Amino acid sequence: MSTLTIRIPEGKHERLRNLAKARGISVNRLIDELATVALTEYDSETRFRTMAARGSKEAGLALLAKLDRAFRNSRTTVS
Repeated sequence: MSTLTIRIPEGKHERLRNLAKARGISVNRLIDELATVALTEYDSETRFRTMAARGSKEAGLALLAKLDRAFRNSRTTVS
């Protein structure tokens, strides 16, 4: 386990403390969770960009159109 020291404005620190308290966790745990979310988003974007570079534009657009149709159909059957 590593130790990380950061400098942030006091107001932001206070807001983070309040958020952690509202979630019933420590500020340390909150920062760990936020870091996990940021890294997951970064990893997903990296994988997407890698896949996009190897794929075809037409296949990607066809997949998006298929997903859009499925989404629209699911919304009309639920309503």
